[in-house]
Amino acid sequence: MEKLQPNSPYQKRPAQVINLEKGKIPPQATDLEEVVLGAMMIDKKGVDEVIDILNPDVFYKEAHQHIFEAINTLFVESQPVDLLTVSQQLKKMQKLELAGGEFYLIQLTQKVSSSAHIEFHARIILQKYIQRSLIKISNEIIEDSYDVTTDVFDLLDTAESKLYDITQGNIKRSSETAQDLVIQAKKKIEEIANKEGLSGIPSGFTELDKLTSGWQPSDLIIIAARPGMGKTALTLSMARNMAVDHNIPVAFFSCEMSSVQLITRLISSETGLSSEKLRTGNLEKHEWEQLNVKVKGLEKAPLFIDDTPSLSIFDLRAKARRLASQQGVKIIMIDYLQLMTAGGGKNGGNREQEISTISRNLKALAKELNVPVIALSQLSRAVETRGGSKRPLLSDLRESGAIEQDADIVSFIYRPEYYKIDEWDDDEHTPTAGQGEFIVAKHRNGGLDEIRLKFVGNLGKFENLDTFPFSNEIASSMNNAANDDTFKTPNFPSAEDAFGTNSNDDLPY
Repeated sequence: MEKLQPNSPYQKRPAQVINLEKGKIPPQATDLEEVVLGAMMIDKKGVDEVIDILNPDVFYKEAHQHIFEAINTLFVESQPVDLLTVSQQLKKMQKLELAGGEFYLIQLTQKVSSSAHIEFHARIILQKYIQRSLIKISNEIIEDSYDVTTDVFDLLDTAESKLYDITQGNIKRSSETAQDLVIQAKKKIEEIANKEGLSGIPSGFTELDKLTSGWQPSDLIIIAARPGMGKTALTLSMARNMAVDHNIPVAFFSCEMSSVQLITRLISSETGLSSEKLRTGNLEKHEWEQLNVKVKGLEKAPLFIDDTPSLSIFDLRAKARRLASQQGVKIIMIDYLQLMTAGGGKNGGNREQEISTISRNLKALAKELNVPVIALSQLSRAVETRGGSKRPLLSDLRESGAIEQDADIVSFIYRPEYYKIDEWDDDEHTPTAGQGEFIVAKHRNGGLDEIRLKFVGNLGKFENLDTFPFSNEIASSMNNAANDDTFKTPNFPSAEDAFGTNSNDDLPY
């Protein structure tokens, strides 16, 4: 009797066999690695073309990392690079066996006949390394995302920071040797010595630039003052000097004023037209012409203004990274620190802790992007209650002592005229009208000073103070002539000689 098979609604599927061919392996190009290393050992031109593109970490095979490290060492020491010298260098480094031995080096040189297309091959190796780095970072982000204790804003900031490092080719090493750092420092000193002018970003104020040699990369600069002293006016003047005069890309983050208000201020200082006239549009014909002509330099200036209100430090870092990457921004300005928020759910603490977090992150941002960061800050009311000149002190920094600790430079703006003080407290008792003082109260890498600047209130800008080493009377031969006979004409004729003698009888009436 035939055995009946039960009818099943489900189709029986054959068991799936997972084989290694369908498994995932990290992106790699070991065959190109062999070709590139072989070409570098047979052709010096090949070394010159790719030595600045690659580094040991980009190679997938550990043996290739050791070989490239040996080649790089020979190149730095200006030694010839060939099969024998690389072999000797690996022996010196005690890594010859780890690199596969002498026979493997010979095999590499036999795989290629010239260094043709070596740069193209090197860039493919670099692309594979970037892919591996992205996979590694993505796995770390996924793992952190499952951790419920991780703050989501911290996670976003960390993720963007790591991705930015890959974009810039700055996959960080855990540490650097003193030898490497000394070589870097010497190279930087040589570059500065051979470079004309300032080593940093010029502010446009002569005496200030002499003191700082320009704003230095990775520095956090705090400019603090009481309201009405001209914090925004000073930073806008600096931004204008950098972007217009030197074509240096500047990022300006304003938490207080709108971008249109800021650009109107800049137009006012550039054209010499008062802000009131620009607000009302009440301009004469020649003033319209003046406006159109003088703003052309400002229109072309690489100045980027962001007026996001209540900007969080997370948003600032994200925007700054993008501006540095896409626009090549060389300096960042923030107006002002107390209007920012720590973000990331960190508002549970007091305001002092929040400001500490912000200042610490600003310093980290300056180091990460290797650009100067200028942050404006408010001063406490202690300045107003103090007698005497009311010149600000470091202890007047508002809400946090961490600002003073994190900053490389702490400076103040002081205008005695604001407090109805008519004379400076110097020996000459010079008038304070139209003048301000930029006080450098802390300078981690330089001296301290009090620098006087000219303040043009109606245009909202600061300028260099014109100083003359001579008296108000300008020496001139024209001035000397007033007290001598320089222009005296000898033998003037008398009236009778010139017009003849006339008696009263000859007069017509």
